[in-house]
Amino acid sequence: MFLEQAFHQIKHSTDRIVLDLCAAPGGKSTHLLSLINHNDLLVANEVIRSRVSVLNENIRKWGYQNVVVCNNDPADFSNLEGLFDLILIDAPCSGEGLFRRDPTAIQQWSVDNTILCATRQRRILADIWPALKTGGYLIYSTCTFNPAENEENLQWLSQNNDLESIRIPLQESWGVEEIETNGLYGYRFLPQNVKGEGFFLTLIRKKDGRDSFSIPKKIKSRLEKMPRQFAEIRNWLTTSDSEFFAKSEYLIAFPEDKISILNALSDKLRVISFGLPVAQFKKNDLLPEHTFALSVDRNPTNFEPIELNLHEALLFQKKEEIKINSTVKGWMLVQYLGVPLGFIKNLGNRANNYFPKEWRIRMALPEIPIPWYLQK
Repeated sequence: MFLEQAFHQIKHSTDRIVLDLCAAPGGKSTHLLSLINHNDLLVANEVIRSRVSVLNENIRKWGYQNVVVCNNDPADFSNLEGLFDLILIDAPCSGEGLFRRDPTAIQQWSVDNTILCATRQRRILADIWPALKTGGYLIYSTCTFNPAENEENLQWLSQNNDLESIRIPLQESWGVEEIETNGLYGYRFLPQNVKGEGFFLTLIRKKDGRDSFSIPKKIKSRLEKMPRQFAEIRNWLTTSDSEFFAKSEYLIAFPEDKISILNALSDKLRVISFGLPVAQFKKNDLLPEHTFALSVDRNPTNFEPIELNLHEALLFQKKEEIKINSTVKGWMLVQYLGVPLGFIKNLGNRANNYFPKEWRIRMALPEIPIPWYLQK
């Protein structure tokens, strides 16, 4: 949550490219997607391959087009010098901030591990620093509070690079502690003082290096354009600046003015996904994709909404059959309290549930009282 306070101190510009370097499981990335503008682009990266799937899932659920998910080591970004306007590094750390919540974190702690973490963090900072453009901002955070992984790393970065430390306004009620070391500011969250776990964050601005990344014009695009017979899908979105691509059996919407950047990223990085999956095509039929139901860009006039009660909404998310009181046949959008949940296909005598099998609720549902307005 404090990430937003740091973000508001950044001087806004247009067409920003933002990198969340250690993004899984995706809480910071989805928050950034809500903070940046429609004409910005977020690159959500996760170093550990086993954690990329949950990051990709949460990004898809957020329903934005202007995002790319990749799986790369920080060193892989060295070929993208001066590309990013903002880089967020929530660095792997010794986890001291989790002591109150997780007793095993205490057992796993050691002085040697904090030294190892501090060394790894400096390697990450050194690897990613060239990818930040001159005048760009870097947010560095850890869920620990020993100085070696926080203030000392900030001091080390300052000694080796030309940078400016940015202060973040605080409210006394937050209980956040501002630390100042040789003109460098950091913000420490101690569990006994805040409503949360231990944490550290600092915001800096780069004053040296390359102004901006030059997008090569000769990169051969790996993107396959959408087949012409599916052009009607453009009316499914409220945006007019989207381009559509075919990837496997899906149609993906992505900002047209960011395609050259996507090509450059695909040329240098291991891109897992990009944009918004809008539909799946089978032969000459279009099946609206579940993530499209959750999209902020979905045109509300294309699919009739059906309001569910709480019990029906939970059954839908368990991927069980629900009864629909409608004479309209075809694809319909189900929602609860106005919040979209996904698609069904009403066949008249039954409604097929298209909630993703891998995302369904597996636990038994609690007993839910029948709402008063349904009681006879």
